[in-house]
Amino acid sequence: MKTVIFDLDGTLADTSGDLIAAANFCFREMGYGDVLWPETDAGVALRGGRRMLTEGLKRVGALDEATITAYYPVLLEAYGGAIAEHTLLYDGAMEAVAQLSAQGYGVGICTNKPEGLAQQLLEALGVRDAFGALVGADTLPVRKPDPAPLAETVRRLGGHPAKTLLVGDSDTDRNTAKAAGVPSVLVTFGPSGEDMAALEPEALLHDFASLPQVVETLLADPVG
Repeated sequence: MKTVIFDLDGTLADTSGDLIAAANFCFREMGYGDVLWPETDAGVALRGGRRMLTEGLKRVGALDEATITAYYPVLLEAYGGAIAEHTLLYDGAMEAVAQLSAQGYGVGICTNKPEGLAQQLLEALGVRDAFGALVGADTLPVRKPDPAPLAETVRRLGGHPAKTLLVGDSDTDRNTAKAAGVPSVLVTFGPSGEDMAALEPEALLHDFASLPQVVETLLADPVG
């Protein structure tokens, strides 16, 4: 079976608002008040919790690895407590997923969000059942850009490792697909969209409506 594997944050959904709220909870606990802003820091947020803590502490002149380590679980707890207050699925995302499923593709998610939080978010958005497999940052001992989580997602779907592609929004996704020897499709509608072309993916995706055709082209069986 051919499979289409999706990243989650910044690819299927804009989760930046809730991530930034969790980070600012930590910064307020530290005594700095709000440090990150949804209007300008969405790209930082979609790089994950540690990246947000690092960037925020840099801004207040208090960068310290021990502080990041101490507050990372605090951030995760705060995020889990309000995981879908501001998060929105991108336009057409689930319609494209449904169409791919109807065409016989296996669809799954491979994310660097902790698996439990990814599961919680998908359930809160009402779309968990649309995906046949979910692999998170802590499902295996390694995470993207190591290709093992991608391979495990495909395995759980019963797919063929060489007949898959990864839809993502970052150099991490590009490097994961490259390490696995499969095509990558990078979305351009996220906060880092203007940088995606420089990563030279097999395809750029400007709108989810075109994804099924892109998938068909990239995963076409060889002629002859």
